[in-house]
Amino acid sequence: MTIIIFGPPGCGKGTQSILIAEKYNLKHISTGDLLRKEIEDETEFGKTVKSYIAEGKLVPDEVIIGMLMNAFEKNADQHYGIILDGFPRTTAQAEALEINLTARSKKTNILLDLQVETNELLNRLLYRGANSGRVDDNLETIKKRLQVYEEKTLPVKDFYKKLQKYAAIEGMGEIDEIFTSICNAIDAAI
Repeated sequence: MTIIIFGPPGCGKGTQSILIAEKYNLKHISTGDLLRKEIEDETEFGKTVKSYIAEGKLVPDEVIIGMLMNAFEKNADQHYGIILDGFPRTTAQAEALEINLTARSKKTNILLDLQVETNELLNRLLYRGANSGRVDDNLETIKKRLQVYEEKTLPVKDFYKKLQKYAAIEGMGEIDEIFTSICNAIDAAI
């Protein structure tokens, strides 16, 4: 099973991914976590992407896809499937993902679109930045990230709507309520 959790920065993808991974025995693959690990380990790749992340820009597709497929292969036999958090971020990435999954006799089951109002996103991200020390959670970078999301990432949902693998999820409210909505959508898709 392959599930994509989707939505703007601060919508709760990471929180919900952990719950989904536990319930459905999926490996949670967060491109953000993979990238931050590379930066933390000060690899050459990490040094290259650090500037992209600090500026709120997207890392080039070919780099992300290669890194993601490597993580996918490492975890393929240990779990029932994967949940992708933070990927795909462009239609080109979505197309590449589907090609790579098909080549491995896999498929995307559903894209879960967590929908949260912009003011709530800003509040959540500023709070997270004040408490986590993440360099990309400051007002200027948050605004850039949201703009990039609107311009480059939002069209991904139309790609999955056309494939009939899309579910809109209300991302405002209690974590448990949101999780129940997510589980209902997943159960209907598998």
